[in-house]
Amino acid sequence: QVQLVESGGGLVQPGKSLRLSCAASGSMFSFYDMAWYRQGPGKQRELVAGITSGGSTNYADSVKGRFTISRDNAKNTVYLRMNSLKPEDTAVYYCNAKRITIASAKYDYWGQGTQVTVSS
Repeated sequence: QVQLVESGGGLVQPGKSLRLSCAASGSMFSFYDMAWYRQGPGKQRELVAGITSGGSTNYADSVKGRFTISRDNAKNTVYLRMNSLKPEDTAVYYCNAKRITIASAKYDYWGQGTQVTVSS
């Protein structure tokens, strides 16, 4: 069982920066692939950024070059640094943890989400 708690969301002006944090409870954090998803008004939930247990990262084209995902295994925390924010980045951002064991058991956990609003 893993619990994920996001923080750091809020109202920010276009062009400014924000850092989201996702704190995980439970053990084996370093073995999970972590990711940030978001769901904007009237849109489907989309993958924003991911980081594997090995540290490999990937980003949606819409945020590449602006957002950075990172993890601190000692703190059981994953971060999303968002720079040069645009109004279209407005969404609820969700933290996700995923793991598949050698026995093919699947573990998939979600946080409750944190609202990010980019507006002047």
